[in-house]
Amino acid sequence: MLDAVLTLLAAAWGAAIRLLIPEAQQLPVAALALVTLAAARFFASAPAAVCAIGPAVDASKVTRRPYPVYDISSSEAKKASFSKIIPILIDEACDELEQSYEVRPDEVAWIRNVLEYNVVGGKMNRGLMVVESGVLLFESQGTNATNDDLCRFAVLGWVIEMLQAWLLIADDIMDSSVTRRGRPCWYKRDGLGSAAINDAFLVEMILFKALRRHFGDRPEYSKLVDLVMETTLQTELGQLLDIKCDTAPLQAFTLDRWTAIVKYKTAFYSFYLPVAMAMVCAGLEERSEYDAAREILVVMGVYFQAQDDFLDAFGTPGQIGKIGTDIQDKKCGWLFVNAYHSMVDATQKKYLDKHYGNCSVGSKEEKKIKAMYKNIGLEAKYHAYEEASYAQIMQLKGSVSSVPWAVFETFLKKVYKRKK
Repeated sequence: MLDAVLTLLAAAWGAAIRLLIPEAQQLPVAALALVTLAAARFFASAPAAVCAIGPAVDASKVTRRPYPVYDISSSEAKKASFSKIIPILIDEACDELEQSYEVRPDEVAWIRNVLEYNVVGGKMNRGLMVVESGVLLFESQGTNATNDDLCRFAVLGWVIEMLQAWLLIADDIMDSSVTRRGRPCWYKRDGLGSAAINDAFLVEMILFKALRRHFGDRPEYSKLVDLVMETTLQTELGQLLDIKCDTAPLQAFTLDRWTAIVKYKTAFYSFYLPVAMAMVCAGLEERSEYDAAREILVVMGVYFQAQDDFLDAFGTPGQIGKIGTDIQDKKCGWLFVNAYHSMVDATQKKYLDKHYGNCSVGSKEEKKIKAMYKNIGLEAKYHAYEEASYAQIMQLKGSVSSVPWAVFETFLKKVYKRKK
């Protein structure tokens, strides 16, 4: 299973490198990707051997820091407690790089900046859901999560936040995005440019190191590594489907294609992964429970991405924390696929053929396309889709038995009719 996942992951990386990286830079980027895959294979397949021979896990040089008191008495306390964990993970990572890998202090400072700028500062919904799900699953089994349990859940939550961070660093480069979370994208800072690709790889490997440092001696470790790797592959395959749209004709932008993109690019890592991690920690092994949970969470994830697509056109930068670029970037988005295939007339379709993906943010052409979306009733269609998605999710309520429905309700409350 692991070898098959790595083979597919290597193929996805190869395709992305050929499509996105200038020919002169392809060899070093490919080498970095190969090192990443080899290291992940090594960590997952032989943790005991690594502990015996690897200087990177010399406990006399780098120790795992003690966990703080984790307070879950209120929503504010939960966020504050969760936020206390990432400085620990960053400090541990930086200590290990300097003491075990001979990384110079200025380079360690650079990596610290990469982590603090890209991992910290988001809404943390994905990470917080690991803790929420873990607490609810333990309670359903008649067990109260200990302070160490809560902190380990939070470590897994930050592993997901790191996963998202490195994917977004790369995604912003591919999409030529300008802002992220109301700030310049990482590759836009100080003229960094495509060199940020290496920073993305570093964040990816640091998440695996954090996972190993905090779970390497636990029975669920190998399952968690496999889960993260499988989800990374799924997400990168979704990114590949998205990238291929750059050269595809607009006629190929169908609702089925959009659904496949968002299922793989967003739903698995944003919705299924947090709950699946908690299920692994709770000792659940029934495949049927994972399959049932995945079905519910993928529906939520697809709906979540439709929300994102809607807000890209109808939300403001202050509201969503970024400048919407889907029209400029020729995105296969929910708004476009519905408009193009079932809602516009021949004249409007001709205008989309000419200008969708061939206009800049704020241009008169982009503004006209947004006005077209309003005039044909896309807002009403989206709100109807939102209600239908909610109903579909609620119809699946009886499909899980070991996972309490409160887990899914918690997720649903965070996304249903969100405005940012």
